[in-house]
Amino acid sequence: MFRKWVTVAAAVTLFGALTACGSDGSSGGGDDGTITMGFAQVGAESGWRTANTKSIQEAAEKAGIELKFSDAQQKQENQIKAIRSFIQQRVDVIAFSPVVETGWDTVLLEAKRAGIPVILTDRAIDSEDESLYETFLGSDFIEEGRKAGQWLVEESEGESEVRVVELEGTTGAAPAIDRHTGFVEAIEGTNIEIIASQTGDFTRSGGKQVMEAFLKAHDDIDVVYSHNDDMGLGAIEAIEAAGKKPGEDIKIITVDAVRDGMQALADGKINFIVECNPLLGDQLMELAKKIVAGEEVPKRVLVEEDTFTREEAAEVLPDRQY
Repeated sequence: MFRKWVTVAAAVTLFGALTACGSDGSSGGGDDGTITMGFAQVGAESGWRTANTKSIQEAAEKAGIELKFSDAQQKQENQIKAIRSFIQQRVDVIAFSPVVETGWDTVLLEAKRAGIPVILTDRAIDSEDESLYETFLGSDFIEEGRKAGQWLVEESEGESEVRVVELEGTTGAAPAIDRHTGFVEAIEGTNIEIIASQTGDFTRSGGKQVMEAFLKAHDDIDVVYSHNDDMGLGAIEAIEAAGKKPGEDIKIITVDAVRDGMQALADGKINFIVECNPLLGDQLMELAKKIVAGEEVPKRVLVEEDTFTREEAAEVLPDRQY
């Protein structure tokens, strides 16, 4: 199965020449032409995030871009501190994956006033001022949730009632908000009901802990909808510890399609996975080069992603890159 990157530009914003942050104020990076990128990562909370970080670091090295990397450990205040540090260091471009959607206007305005362009990766922000960033590179999280819900609607056809517990991502994070929204849209007016939702912070330990609580509070769970593979894998541990069979007694739907999740799908412990591709590095570096050079870029760049059943997972696992 092949992957292909597609650029979606529903509304393309044309940008004028951008002032880069070399000492002479000209475009094109430092005195030797090298571009310096400050990247503020969310953290290392999941297999997906680890693969995302590796992709960015390897792509920067391949592209000859100097990367200043910061791990926010899932705290917004750490990311804001890192972005301000990048501004002080006069990097050429800043990229980051926002921990949460809101609360970015002030620091991004500081970057704008310093003449440093900003790229959002993986997660978007909720701001009325779209001039604070040049472009967004990542996934359509609402569509991911919608795909998960649509599969369940089709799978549950003919059943009288389907009770779902939802393992949500980090509160306030774009993928958590949007994957819930898309799922709810897809199941609206059907026999499917979400009986409980709680955040597991996108971590395996969080998913296990929340699922343990769900199992104690509800004896009628039919389906687990997890906003990422890691929480779903934690839920599998809790379900097995409770003496039930994941994938049979309780169906599991997850998002990401990292190797561990795909293996669980191939083994029949997960029933359906919606892909969220973490390998954004090459596209990010290409966008950075264009922006620093003052070239036009789309305001929104999306990646085409797949869905996987048990049979499909078994087919692609040998060549899986993450």
